[in-house]
Amino acid sequence: MALKPGPVRVEALKDRLRETLPAHLRQWAAAKWEREGVPADVAAARLAEPRLSFEPADIVNEVMSFGSPSPVEVVVSGPKLADDRASAEKVYAELAKVPAVVDLRYAQALDYPTVEVAADRERLAAAGATAADLARAVTPYTSSSRFTVPNYWRDPASGVGYQVQVEVPFALVQSPRDLELAPVVSAGEGEVLVRDVGQVREGTMPGQVDRYNVRRVVGMTGNVRGADLGAVARQVGAAVAAAGPPPAGVQVDVRGQVAPLNELFRGLGRGLAAAVVVIGLMPLAYFQSAWLALVAVAPVPAVLAGVGGMLLATGTTLNLQSFMGAIMAVGVATANAILLVTFAERARLAGMTAREAGVEGARSRVRAVLMTSAAMIAGMVPMAVGLGEGGDQTAPLGRAVTGGLAAGTLTTLFVLPAVFALVMGRAGTRSASLDPFDPASRHYRPGVSDSDADLYGRMG
Repeated sequence: MALKPGPVRVEALKDRLRETLPAHLRQWAAAKWEREGVPADVAAARLAEPRLSFEPADIVNEVMSFGSPSPVEVVVSGPKLADDRASAEKVYAELAKVPAVVDLRYAQALDYPTVEVAADRERLAAAGATAADLARAVTPYTSSSRFTVPNYWRDPASGVGYQVQVEVPFALVQSPRDLELAPVVSAGEGEVLVRDVGQVREGTMPGQVDRYNVRRVVGMTGNVRGADLGAVARQVGAAVAAAGPPPAGVQVDVRGQVAPLNELFRGLGRGLAAAVVVIGLMPLAYFQSAWLALVAVAPVPAVLAGVGGMLLATGTTLNLQSFMGAIMAVGVATANAILLVTFAERARLAGMTAREAGVEGARSRVRAVLMTSAAMIAGMVPMAVGLGEGGDQTAPLGRAVTGGLAAGTLTTLFVLPAVFALVMGRAGTRSASLDPFDPASRHYRPGVSDSDADLYGRMG
């Protein structure tokens, strides 16, 4: 199928194909099988089997799915195929109830149509034939004699060898009855047919055998429509739980892009928590005061709230880009807060009250804070809009930084002075430094020379 020139909305095209293509295929197949004389019940069973699916065409989605043909894959594995299939049918029924999971199908052909030829060895012996004769008689009707009797002919002129094989055209084999009329043994004027020494019947069997760690596997795949992968992952997990506990020895695993998504969010959550902790330790070492460090990280909750509000307002999902934007916004907002707290504490130590010092710190640093935040936000706005090719991929980062930094700036200028006044209102003015050579420290040792200071530092 070739697409018309010009821009194409792939998801909209998939939706149209899902609505129109199955009905068209069923109508076309029904008319074809009717012309070929296929029984109505057989045709009806075949028409219920077709499934439509869209597999990724780019290497990125294939790598992110870890080899799965679709973003959502649920695998049931166990030592016995019967138990696997029974459990898989329950899970399949629950997954079919999830509206965001479309194109749901089994990854393996579990009911592949087969034609079984059961040999009657007594009749074969009476006819002077063997099971090998029966197999050789059936092979040209099902595949080719090259698999059982390899034969080559050399062209005398060129010396090139050609493979010679016997094969009955597929157009002449329309039903199991045609296979029953295949000759097994030709004895004089009469001949022994397949139906005389065996029974031909149609059946089914697994058309593909998949194993994982020597365990038989039954997989189900599906695509995502109308929802983000995180929400679908939660719904898939609920569907697997609703299917009930599997039999003993059977295991149900969710794969595709769901597994790396969960691992990614766990890693990003730990990274964000580590960033907040490290950012909190930096002012603790700088101010040498736990109270001032607490004041410096006070805008962090407001930054995270701003990130969440911006993502919610723009309908953006929480993903890798938005996590990175949140970490960036926390870092910039904390830097502004440290700057304000530094000047506020300097004013408090100079003799101002904590309330006056907080206001003085905000007044003296308002220009620097606004310039830093405005420059950062202005640089992120084009990215947040998502213009240009591939802009949707990086837009969450810009939106997270814009929302988080806007909330953090307002908190730093208007809320942080009040937090400073509340926390440092009863604090003393003595230096919290532990350096014995700092004149402002309560541990200051006067009259110590530089050489003595070096010796003291090595001994201490």
